[in-house]
Order: sequence, then structure tokens, then C-alpha cells
Amino acid sequence: MACSIEIICVGTELLIGKTLNTNAYWLSKRITSLGGKVARITVVSDDVSEIASSVKEAVRRKPRFLITVGGLGPTFDDKTLEGVAKALRCKLEIDDEALKMVTEKYHVYVEEGRMEKAELTPPRVKMAKLPEGAKPLPNPVGTAPGVIIECEGTTLVALPGVPPEMMAIFEESVASILRQAAGDVTFFETSIDVTGVVESEMAPIIDRVMHDNPYVYIKSHPKGGEGISKIEFHLSTTAENSNIARKYISKTLVQLSGMVLKKGGKIKPVKTET
Repeated sequence: MACSIEIICVGTELLIGKTLNTNAYWLSKRITSLGGKVARITVVSDDVSEIASSVKEAVRRKPRFLITVGGLGPTFDDKTLEGVAKALRCKLEIDDEALKMVTEKYHVYVEEGRMEKAELTPPRVKMAKLPEGAKPLPNPVGTAPGVIIECEGTTLVALPGVPPEMMAIFEESVASILRQAAGDVTFFETSIDVTGVVESEMAPIIDRVMHDNPYVYIKSHPKGGEGISKIEFHLSTTAENSNIARKYISKTLVQLSGMVLKKGGKIKPVKTET
């Protein structure tokens, strides 16, 4: 069983179409490659009550990990940790380690000539206010630390919304934790392009193949309309190790390919990844 993970993306800009949610895409792909399973992605506005409600709902579903993205900065609309604290019924308090991280970053900025003073203004101190019991995660790229806290069997990780910062904290402090939780589970995927048959003709074939291969998920992606006979079939699985995963996919691919050829279709491999 893959390690269950939920993602909450915070930002009104995501809901009004101002910003493309590349963070969710990157995290989903990276988590899957580590053997985890993204069970749900939620997008909420920069509103404390909305954030708190989403966190509470997610925690009730008891995922192994809950990752929030965005809302950790110094401005008025950075409200994620306030929402997390409200959901967990705890206070926000200045964390000494987090404050040290923030302070050191501003001193570095002054030394680099990026600003004149490293004064700890209220907006800067705000980035060091964490929910009670939380620990800061170093931010190698930016200023606001990431945050990790345990809540009712779920490990909650809060990451900044700036993509390079989110990726850096994830790789440095989070990926190893997820990998350990996932154990030896391996994700494997492959794709084929099929021409000469339409999706509606393939629907019962997919049902049959997935019934015979319950460990493999098959998703069809038409490349055109119903009357255009070109479809990408994506096969994916998770297993105890890469050899078993490859066997699952190979067995499924042989059966699917044989049934496609019987229908008069043609097959072209697309890619194979782990």
C-alpha cells in the first residue's frame, strides 16, 4: 500500500487564474516517484477560515502526510500558519530556531548588498511565528522557513509557495522522510500510442485488462476527438520493488497490446519511467 499524501495549495491567485499551479504538478510527480500516493489536491484562498477548514477535513481523513504550499511569507495575505494553528487549536508563537534562521538570512542579504538593514520588523518576525509544537525547516533559497508538525497521526509539512523555495526545502528536508515512510515501494509507468481504433471501442478492452491486472492502473488520453483514432494509454503501478513493478506493467502491456492488434490498431511505444 502506497503512503497516502494530501496537498493543500493556498493562494487566491490560483483560484482566479492569475497563477498556474505548477507547485501541485511538481509535488505530485515528485511524491509519486518516491513511492507515495497523492490522494487529494485542494486549492483554497488566502483566508484563515478556509485554510483551517481544509486542514481539519484533511486530518480527519488521516493521510500519512499533509503538505500545504504557499502563505508563509511576511505579507498580510500570508495566512497559512494562522489557519493551521486554528485547525489544530493551538497558538502561534515565535520559535527561537525559526527566528535565528530568518535573522541570519537578512544579515546575509545585507552582506550581499541586497538591502541596507537587517532590522527585524514585525513582518519579518511574522515568518518565525509557528504553531505550538512545530519545528522549522531550513530554506536554502529564500527567507521563510518551512514547517513540520505532527497532528493526530498525520505529519503536516508547510512549504512556501515560491517554486524554487518549495522545491529546495522539499528536497533537503522532506523527500528523505517520505522515502522512509514509503519503504521499498517503487512506482513504475509506461505509455503507448495507439492508432486505428477509437476510445469507445477500447473502453471494454481496458475494463477487461484492468480486471485481469488489478495492480495496474490504465488511463486513456485521446489525442483529438472521438472520430480521430489516436489515443495514448498510460500504465502505472506501485510494487514492493522495481522488478515486481516492471513485471506487472509488462504482463499488462502484453495483454493490452494483443487486444489492440486484434482490433486492427497499431502501437507505438512512448516512454518508460521509474
